[in-house]
Amino acid sequence: MRGFTTAVLITGFLGLLGGSDLSAQAPSPVSSATVVDVAIKAGTFKTLVKAVQVAGLVETLKGKGPFTVFAPTDAAFAKLPPGTIEALLADPAKLRAILTYHVVSGRVLAAQVTGLRSATTVNGQEVGIRLEGGKVFVGGAQVTATDVAASNGVIHVIDTVLLPPK
Repeated sequence: MRGFTTAVLITGFLGLLGGSDLSAQAPSPVSSATVVDVAIKAGTFKTLVKAVQVAGLVETLKGKGPFTVFAPTDAAFAKLPPGTIEALLADPAKLRAILTYHVVSGRVLAAQVTGLRSATTVNGQEVGIRLEGGKVFVGGAQVTATDVAASNGVIHVIDTVLLPPK
């Protein structure tokens, strides 16, 4: 329950940004598509989708959930050092640990959060959360879009791949 409560508080920051691009977005209606289907359809998460496939997480993320996914875009993956993506795709266990660091249990919408400093991810590790200059950061990633609805959860778009502490 702590992870869910923490996740609810995380995205609450997003609703408190008054006037920022993040708070101006209304939650999209719940889709009949899963978080994986929504990511595929968006077209900006091709690397993430490939990584989810290689890590063997497709069926899990198409499951009942609910899940809150902090989804790095293709541009976020492109910021990794050369060769990193290929190395991760060759190591499914390490890739799985990284990908599950992007997921929090429960459907957590931006408007539900009132403030916290961290959240427990599905891989069991804490990810830091901070508000800086009117922007929300999860780990080192800035949240750039919120409340992308799916039948089994919600996606919040981030601009950097999160790497769990060693």
